Amino acid sequence: MTAGPTVRRRRLGSELRRLRESQSIKLEEVAERLGLAPSTLSRIETGKAPTRTAYLNSMLELYGVDDASQRQVLLDMAREGHRKGWWAVWDGVLPTGFGIYVGLEAEAASLRVYEAQVLNGLLQTEEYARAVMTTVRRRQTPEEIDRLVELRLQRQEVLTRPDPLQLWIILDEAVLRRMTGPADVMRRQLEHLCDASNWPNITLQVLAFASGLHPGLGGPFAIIEFPERFDPDVVYSEGVTGQAYIEEREREVRARSEAFDLLRATALPPADSLRLIQTIYAESAESA
Repeated sequence: MTAGPTVRRRRLGSELRRLRESQSIKLEEVAERLGLAPSTLSRIETGKAPTRTAYLNSMLELYGVDDASQRQVLLDMAREGHRKGWWAVWDGVLPTGFGIYVGLEAEAASLRVYEAQVLNGLLQTEEYARAVMTTVRRRQTPEEIDRLVELRLQRQEVLTRPDPLQLWIILDEAVLRRMTGPADVMRRQLEHLCDASNWPNITLQVLAFASGLHPGLGGPFAIIEFPERFDPDVVYSEGVTGQAYIEEREREVRARSEAFDLLRATALPPADSLRLIQTIYAESAESA
C-alpha cells in the first residue's frame, strides 16, 4: 500500500525533529527563526500539519543539511504531505482534529481497539451510526448528520479493500447490552457483528461483566499500526475534551499495548464471544 499524505507528514516531521535534536537546537529557537508559533512547529514535527517549502528549506539550512539528494527526498515528502486525502470532502463536518485519525486509519495495516461505550465505527451499521451521531452531535443539522454517517460508512472500506485492515477489537459487554436506538436497530447491529466476526481479517472478543476489574477502566483506546515498521505505532483515545494522540512517548505507547494484551487474555475467546452475542440477540428477539 502506497503511503498517503498523513503518513508522509509523520515521516517528514519525525525526520525534522531528529535533525533538530542532532544539532541540539530547541524547538522554540527554530520557531523564532522561522517566525512561527512553537505550537505550529510542534504540529509540523508530529505530522499533524504540512509545512511550506520555504519553511522546510530554512530548517534544512539551519540543521546543516546540504546533501542535495537528502534535501530532495524531504522536499518530495513535504509536497506529498500537502495532498488531500479522500476524507477531505468531509472537512466541513468533521470534529476538530478527527481528520488526523481518519487519515491514520486509512493508511494503517492493523488496528487494535478496546471499546467500552459504543461499537467502533468500523463495525457500525448505518442505522446504529445514525443513532449514535444524533445523540452525540446534538448541535449538528440533519444534513450534517447524514454526511457524518456517510463518512463512517466510507471508512469501513478499509476492511474490504484488497489488502484489508487487520482489526482486533475487544468490546465491553455493556456495548452489546446498551440499547442504541430502537430495538430493531440494535438487533440488526448484533446480526452484523455476528457476520463480521467470521471475516478472516477481524478478531472480535467480548469482555464479560464477570471479568471484574480490568486494565481498560481508564477508557477506550486504539493502537494504530502501519505497513512499514519504521512508522511508529500511534495510540488514539477520545473523550469529551477531544482527541489525544500518543506516539512520541514510547513508554506510554508500550503501556497501552501491554494493557491491550491483558484485556485480550481476560476477555472471552472469539468463539465464546460470538456465542454471547448470539445469546444477547436471542434475548432481544424474545422481548420484542
